[in-house]
Amino acid sequence: MTTEPKALYDATADRWARTEPSSLSDFTGRPAVFELVGSLQGVDVLDAGCGEGYCSRVLAGRGPRRLVGIDVSDEMIARAKAEEVRLAQGIRFEVGDIRALPFDDASFDVAIAVFVFNYLSLADTKAALTDLRRVLRPGGRLVFAVPHPAFPWLRDHTPPFYFDMGERNYFDARDERRAGAIWRRDGARLEVQVVHKTFEDYFEALHAAGFGRMPRLRELRVLPEHIALDPAFFGPLAGVPLHVAFSIENDAS
Repeated sequence: MTTEPKALYDATADRWARTEPSSLSDFTGRPAVFELVGSLQGVDVLDAGCGEGYCSRVLAGRGPRRLVGIDVSDEMIARAKAEEVRLAQGIRFEVGDIRALPFDDASFDVAIAVFVFNYLSLADTKAALTDLRRVLRPGGRLVFAVPHPAFPWLRDHTPPFYFDMGERNYFDARDERRAGAIWRRDGARLEVQVVHKTFEDYFEALHAAGFGRMPRLRELRVLPEHIALDPAFFGPLAGVPLHVAFSIENDAS
């Protein structure tokens, strides 16, 4: 039986703290989110499921007017706040639930949610997407990343990334919480989880939340520059779809 996400991250927060890219997805997943976000000059930004604040700190360098990070883990937020005291980037961090965000309607121009929805059931994903759309201004953008839905069936239980789906297949495993692991380049193993959702599930969840436009989608993988940097670490995942990044505009009026 897997641990609930809050308990998991309260217990492992120290292992996630970093000041530069360290885990596999810091190289193969998060940079695509930053690229899709683009310029943030003068806009209000929400980092939903911010963890210990790594993504928030990267985005703070892009000139946002206001940047808020929220996460369910008290321990992750404690580390984010400590780093904010050290760096003084003007980021506000707080503990909260992205299914019921403590913000007024139309409070933000951009929201990101990086490897958050893979911890939520399908019903909770719909609830979180609905509330994220609520706090976005008309024309605002949501950018999020999740593990590629096909990935768990393409990897054995070996570094640097896997999920254990047991004997369940792509469709039978829908909405089940499964444990996995992702590695840092220094060899440390980090526990992760996935509540499996198909591509259809994600598109239907966006529709149910009220997003009317077609999202931009990028399937993310190990790139040649990753293998050139560290062949032993990145090489085993060459050619494997790892993550998916979505970018969608709030067309509400």
